[in-house]
Amino acid sequence: MNLLPNYLENGICLNVLANSVQNAKDCYDAAEGHVVLGVLTKNYPSDEAAIDDMKKYQAEIANAVSVGLGAGDPNQSSMVVRVSKAIQPQHVNQVFTGVGASREALGQNETIINGLVSPTGRVGFVNLATGPLSSQTPATEVAIETAIALLKDMGGSSIKFFPMKGLAHIEEYKEVARACAANDFDLEPTGGIDLENFEEIVQIAVDAGVKRIIPHVYSSIIDKATGDTRPEDVAKLYEIIKKF
Repeated sequence: MNLLPNYLENGICLNVLANSVQNAKDCYDAAEGHVVLGVLTKNYPSDEAAIDDMKKYQAEIANAVSVGLGAGDPNQSSMVVRVSKAIQPQHVNQVFTGVGASREALGQNETIINGLVSPTGRVGFVNLATGPLSSQTPATEVAIETAIALLKDMGGSSIKFFPMKGLAHIEEYKEVARACAANDFDLEPTGGIDLENFEEIVQIAVDAGVKRIIPHVYSSIIDKATGDTRPEDVAKLYEIIKKF
């Protein structure tokens, strides 16, 4: 079973949500496999239900599953750890404090585990207090270089910068991208990304020299009537990332 996402040669891989196994297959095909499909633990009543269903996804999309929290919900952190241990996906979404437990549970170093840090309004600083308890306390603002070093200590693979709110935190994001490149760390911009701002957001990371980038594009490409991610929009995003 392949544990690494299928990056393009330029080091970019998409991350979009899947509403069903069929929707996942359609989006996977639209990106010619250069995508991980987010399946949210928050949508399942139990570990067993999530594990059983995600195994169905794995079988149809060559394990290109991204185990998700659900809108960055810190209360899903422990469930993500347990489910990820059972299914060994290509990609795991975690709050900052859940990264170490996730790597230990996986028992291998290939699966990509991101650590969620939030904008602070200060360029060069991010908020680490994104866990179940810490998110209820005052922000813990540290230099982005320190956040990267801490994530490396815990076995993390990448910074998940959320919520970006599109271009609202663009100057902070530029510094995060610079630091990721300087410290050989992956970057995953998330929140408010759409077909209009997608290219600019990815371009910033590419220009900074980040080696591997997984941009998350979620609600903006979801059909409100069906809940499905639109494969035709995934195809558009794929055409953009091929240009870099």
